[in-house]
Amino acid sequence: MAPSISLPDTSLLADPERLLALSYAPAERRAALAALWRLDERMGTIVATAREPAIGAMRLLWWRDALTGLDTPGAMPPAEPLLGEIALRLLPAGLPGRSIAEIEEGWAALLEAEAPGEAEILAHGEARGGPLFALSAMLLGAVPEDAGRAGEGWALADLGHRLSDPAARHFAREQAADRLEDVAVGRWPAALRPLGLLATFARGDAAMPAARLRRQGSPKRLFRGLAYRLTGR
Repeated sequence: MAPSISLPDTSLLADPERLLALSYAPAERRAALAALWRLDERMGTIVATAREPAIGAMRLLWWRDALTGLDTPGAMPPAEPLLGEIALRLLPAGLPGRSIAEIEEGWAALLEAEAPGEAEILAHGEARGGPLFALSAMLLGAVPEDAGRAGEGWALADLGHRLSDPAARHFAREQAADRLEDVAVGRWPAALRPLGLLATFARGDAAMPAARLRRQGSPKRLFRGLAYRLTGR
């Protein structure tokens, strides 16, 4: 079965806008934030390249178990460079492996049906985006009340440009717009500019018609990113 979403396969951050957002983070926080975001991309690649849902689910489960296992006192991470990076940078920052592993549920939801329907799309937004933004905010030193909702909106908007079915893309973007409508990134502390930028881009992505796809890295979007960095709005 062909994958229903498309994501690049890379061991580095592939999303140019997440790379840009990373540059907005304090220098001492970037390596940890990059490790967390690389994990999210790695799980997305597993889903996008899974020819058989059961095999993709097993690979995701391996990651979930390995991340949870990092919490065992004295445990040595498997010989997987990204796991080693997580153990080195995220656990000492106060993010336990079991909390990081929650992101897996959001990606696993997309493998529960031959093509993601409304229930799977909503589960993806809640279980991927919510924890990812909350954990990122913890690394950046401030967790606003609407961080989780912003994360859900961002994940749904992102998925709305990954899905192959136009109706599914429309639903994901509609739900993203609903969650991002009341997110007040303009009131977030400056330390959260990386997440605020992603939420700002996601708000624009959610407003696009289902037939249109975003152009990440386009001059217009980069200019918008620079304006946000300067003003916080």
